[in-house]
Amino acid sequence: MSSTLSSDVPGPDAIVAVPVRNEEERIAACLKAIDAQEGVDAGRLGIVLFLNNCTDNTEALVSALVPTLSIPVRVRVENFSGAHAGWARRKAMDAAAEWLGDAGNAGIILSTDADSRVPPNWVARNRAAILAGADAVAGRVELDAAEAALLPPSLPARGRLEDLYDALITEAEARIDPDPHDPWPCHRTAIGATLAVTRSAYLQVGGMPEIPLGEDGAFIARLLEHGLRVRHATDVCVTISARLAGRAPGGVADTIRSRCEEPDALCDARMETFPRVVRRYVWRRRFRAMHGRGLLARTDAWARAIGIAPAEALRIAALPLGQAIAEAERTSPRLAYRPIGPRQLPGQIRIARLGVAAIRVGLGFAGLLQRVAGRAASERTATHPHGSRI
Repeated sequence: MSSTLSSDVPGPDAIVAVPVRNEEERIAACLKAIDAQEGVDAGRLGIVLFLNNCTDNTEALVSALVPTLSIPVRVRVENFSGAHAGWARRKAMDAAAEWLGDAGNAGIILSTDADSRVPPNWVARNRAAILAGADAVAGRVELDAAEAALLPPSLPARGRLEDLYDALITEAEARIDPDPHDPWPCHRTAIGATLAVTRSAYLQVGGMPEIPLGEDGAFIARLLEHGLRVRHATDVCVTISARLAGRAPGGVADTIRSRCEEPDALCDARMETFPRVVRRYVWRRRFRAMHGRGLLARTDAWARAIGIAPAEALRIAALPLGQAIAEAERTSPRLAYRPIGPRQLPGQIRIARLGVAAIRVGLGFAGLLQRVAGRAASERTATHPHGSRI
């Protein structure tokens, strides 16, 4: 079943797409935050609300709120037994793309969540990044402070360590294998609560992946594989809920709850030991250079080094750069991600600080690898005096 309520005027060139399910407690704050955007000309911003499978008072609240907002809103309501997060986000963003097309605008599609609160400069900063050359913008998130204060103290403590280590390995990546469209400082968050993409880029990659989990990260990966320019902007930050009972299986709420229940759960996949991430970034840099010079198809030495069979190497060599990197990493057993656990974070942070300091002063990669390997060995000896591995 589907229905549409509308209070719009024609012409917006930026549409915020919001999937909504049972958000009677938070939808008002979400909409008021979007309505309070600064630096946006009247009539240039719109909202699509995609209400799906709501069984609480959300729809009635939205009906009452829409007339009070200063920006045009389109509301779509649908009930579908097979609903999941990727399906709902795609439906919302597809509706935004359709609206922009109807208005004859190339425009920008923005995504946030119904339990999130965007800052007043959110649209303006996303727009600025796109005007500066980005095809898409991925922002950062912070947990609602009042809700986060109710979590077990060990969880935010772990979060601070993960944030610190993530920033160090991201700087290493940005300096070793720089992307001119995404220079340091940057981050590597990919979350549906704060995404922006041009309508043309959205359509070029076939839209938001309609998968149950991780649709946001898969979308960013799809953009990069297509050679599009993604800016991970540090000045774009959205407040998200720290609740333990979420609306989408596998979402932020499930992650928070699982880490409360399993304090030693592994970190995100990209958080490997520092020597391993440095080797990965050095490999990407060299692979990128070989691809650019057309050398991948002339030799299979690069493929043998990472355990890829000759036939697969030829297939990968023929792909565009973004897809070639992604396929090589998916195919190679030696490039499989090996995430660390939270107990390894303090030691890896110490190693990463040394390594990043060396990268900043221009130490050669061979020397850097030797130094971080030596520091890692010292850490292992200090932690495990009998030589056992971490």
